[in-house]
This record gives sequence, C-alpha cells and structure tokens, in this order.
Amino acid sequence: MSSHNQETGKLPQDPGSYWIDVDNLPSFSHLQQDISADVIIVGGGITGLTSAYLLANEGVKVAVLEAGKLLNGTTGHTTAKITAQHEAIYDEFIHNYGKSKARLYYEANTEALAFIKETVESRQINCDFSQQDAYLYATTEKYAAKLEKEAKAYEKLGIEGHLVDTIPFDIEIAKALVMKNQAQFHPVKYLAHLIRLITEKGGLIFENTTAVNVETESKPTVLTREGLRASGNMILSCSHFPFYEGTGLYSTRMHANRSYILAAKTKKSYPGGMYLSVDQPSRSLRSVKINGEEMVLIAGEGHKTGQGKDTMEHYKALESFAQQVLGVEKIFYRWSAQDLITLDKIPYIGEITSSQPNVLIATGFRKWGMTNGTAAALLFRDMVLGKRNAYQELYNPSRFYAHPSLKNFLLDNADVVGHLLKGKLEQPSASIEDLSEDEGTVVLIDGHRKGAYKDKEGTLHIVDTTCTHIGCEVEWNSGERTWDCPCHGSRFSYTGEVVEGPAEKPLQRHDHRMLDNLTSKDSGY
Repeated sequence: MSSHNQETGKLPQDPGSYWIDVDNLPSFSHLQQDISADVIIVGGGITGLTSAYLLANEGVKVAVLEAGKLLNGTTGHTTAKITAQHEAIYDEFIHNYGKSKARLYYEANTEALAFIKETVESRQINCDFSQQDAYLYATTEKYAAKLEKEAKAYEKLGIEGHLVDTIPFDIEIAKALVMKNQAQFHPVKYLAHLIRLITEKGGLIFENTTAVNVETESKPTVLTREGLRASGNMILSCSHFPFYEGTGLYSTRMHANRSYILAAKTKKSYPGGMYLSVDQPSRSLRSVKINGEEMVLIAGEGHKTGQGKDTMEHYKALESFAQQVLGVEKIFYRWSAQDLITLDKIPYIGEITSSQPNVLIATGFRKWGMTNGTAAALLFRDMVLGKRNAYQELYNPSRFYAHPSLKNFLLDNADVVGHLLKGKLEQPSASIEDLSEDEGTVVLIDGHRKGAYKDKEGTLHIVDTTCTHIGCEVEWNSGERTWDCPCHGSRFSYTGEVVEGPAEKPLQRHDHRMLDNLTSKDSGY
C-alpha cells in the first residue's frame, strides 16, 4: 500500500493521487536536439496520448512533448468517470444552442466511451474498466425541479435514462436522474498501455520538455524553453492550459476551477454506480479498487482557483460527508484537480484560430476530460487525415455565441480585474515570525508583498507574489503547498516554479539567507 497510509480519521499529510502511485510507468528522456515529424503533439495526458496512438496507427509519424512527467497533470488527478452525464447540462444546451447541438455533444461523448471500451477489450488492457450507471441527485426541491427539466431533455434527445426517487445511500434526496451504461476505469493503467503501443509504432515521446511558443511562418514549429525546435506539418496543443494562444485569447475565454478528492476505505460497502449531486457544494462518489480492496472516491467542493477558503477545509468537508454517508475507516490518498471551463461550457477543440489551420487546440473540458479528451483525439485524427468529422463545428474554438458567452466573457474578465486590483491594494497582516513549520502565508518585507513558506525542516522559501502571467497576486494553497493565481488559474510551487499555466515564467525567488536575522527584535521586519 502507498506511503500515504495514515491513522484512522486522519487526512494524509502529503497530497498524492492514487492514479499516479503506480509501478513500472514508462519514462522518457528530454528533448536534446531539433527534431521533425509529421505531427508534433504537446501534452502527455489523455488527449495527447490518445491522439498519438490513433495517428501512429494510421502510419503518421508523431512526436509527443510533455513539460513534466507523463500523466502527472490533469489526467492523473481526475475522478476517472467515463460518462456523457456531465452534470445537468442538456436542458441548458437545448435552450442555448438548440436540440441538434445538444444531441451532438451527447453523441461525441458516448462515442468516446465506446472507443475506450472497445480499446480496453480489443487490447486486453487491465485498467479496472467497469460499466456503471451514472446518477445525478438533488437533496432539495429546487434542484429536483432542475432534474425534472433535465429528464425531459433526455427524452427529447433520446438519452437512455429516467428519474428515480431514491439512491442506495444514507442520503435523503428529493429526486435523482440516472444515465444508463456509463463506465469508470484506472486512467493511468489504460494510457500506460497506449504509450507502449505508440512507441512500438515508432512514435517519439519526450518528458521534461517545456513548449513555450509556436512559429508558423514556414513549417509549423514548436519552440522549447531550452531553445530547441520540433517541426511538423501540424501541431496539436493538448496541454491542459494552451501553452500557445495565438490570437485566440484563450486566457480571457476560460476560468480555472479546483476540486478535491479523497480515496477512503469505508465501513459500509459500496452499492455500485457513480453519483454526483446537483446541489452545492457538489459531492461525487464512485468505487475504486486499491490493491484488490474496494474503496471509495469522494470528490467535490469546487471553487475558482486561488479564491475561497483554506484549501484544507475542503478536504475536511469531504471527510465529514463520507463519515456521514459511508463511515470512514481510513483515508489513503487525497489530491486536488484543476479544470478549465469555457464561456459556453463546451470545450474548444479544433483550429486555434481560423488563420492558423495547422495548429489545433483542445482545452476547457470542464471536469469531464476522460470523454471530452478522447473525443478531441478522435476529432484531431480526422482533421489531420483530412476526413470529415460530425463534431468539428460543435467544438470549433472560433465560435462565439452571443448568449450566454458574451455575458460570461464580461463576468469572468470583470472578476479578473477585481482580483487584480484587490491583490494590489490588500496589505497582509501576517509576519514571518508567525510561521510554523510546513506553513505558508503572504507577508510584508520592506513594504513589499511576498510569499513565505517554512518547510518541515524549518527552511524559509520566499517568493514574489506577483503572477508572471498578467500580474495578479497569488494566494497560498495549504492543501497542495502551492501559490495559486485567482485570475487565470496559474499555480506555482513554494519555490516559485510553474505547476500550471498559463504562466510560463516562475515567480521571482528571494534568498532566504537575507532573512536569517528576521526573528531578532532589531531585524526591522
């Protein structure tokens, strides 16, 4: 069992995803020289690796560039539900975009589920794949009415599902809506198998290779942080946040949302199925096998990145919910996920801009990356091969519906401006002397706002709190020991290194030794 095991009733001290705690995951060297291939793929998650697998099967020479380790990003921090039940969205989609587009969205994600199922079965991949019914449930009459509208949308769209009055938990509900024959799996085990197949077909994979820009004057070329070049006929941007935006203004057309997950052994047995509340704060449940033992993933508590309460409070709220519903014997893992949400809740998949048809982008999966990411890869395959795809218009990143996109665009960017101003005007009251070991906070040093973290050995780590993207002020995330930006979701380690984009440059670091006398009375701080 993992090193994350703790005493009963205690949250694991160190965050860590169960999915990436696996043995024998293949590793690859970093890019060491300029290369060329038919297609350059940036991002080693489900979208990038599935794209590489599909294209390699078609005889296309592919090269995958991953900034860190394969599968350590969003794909390795998911709940790994494979479903077209993406919250209560179909009534909203019918109302905003029409029945045909709502049906296309359902079909794209259903086909993605079918592709994963067929791949698992035909390739005999041992990845804990199992079919499950998916449920949305409401605990109040207000949200029950929302589910009744959603059930009518299911009928209009021909979705197999219906309303029920109970679910098999100690949760008093007003109504639930089931979508039949969905699925769950272990995403890293699944994709580790695809990685082997990619390399067998001659695909190139490079880890610890950060893409920072694209040149499109002649042959599309990815430029890396180390100054190397990867050229191809096409470039697929499959990184979580686009490493390159062109003139697409993607950072203004999405916002980042964090959510939290616990993996726990429970006192009550799990009854099967996958569950998600439509009330707020959200609650998600699914089973998982850890070392052959049935456990439960408890997830939820979503909020905009860098905003809201102490992140550890979100884990505690999930633990309290799990205790009430199933009883908790031990929590083995805890981790958080970051997801990007587009203005209209439909991902951006396709040409990055209409003037750059050889650069394709996939982003904004809104917490449903297992199916949307797979759908993106299937669409990319057809676009690279010049084949027609029924979902190309639906996902087109250049779309801009006046309703509700314009309203959301104005709201999201007003929120950015508000946090930009708030961060500049706030004066932190904490001091470095107040820090305990393994604690971080914003402090004033010589009248300047700085971020301070004292590690478990008592060493201070001081960074400038100004995000290197557009200059918003980052906030401390105690759950993951990161500095998070409330404007566009950039995240930095406590030493200032970039963990999540859109920021490309690290936070400025300050030598903690200049603060050696900080705790003395005459230090002046």
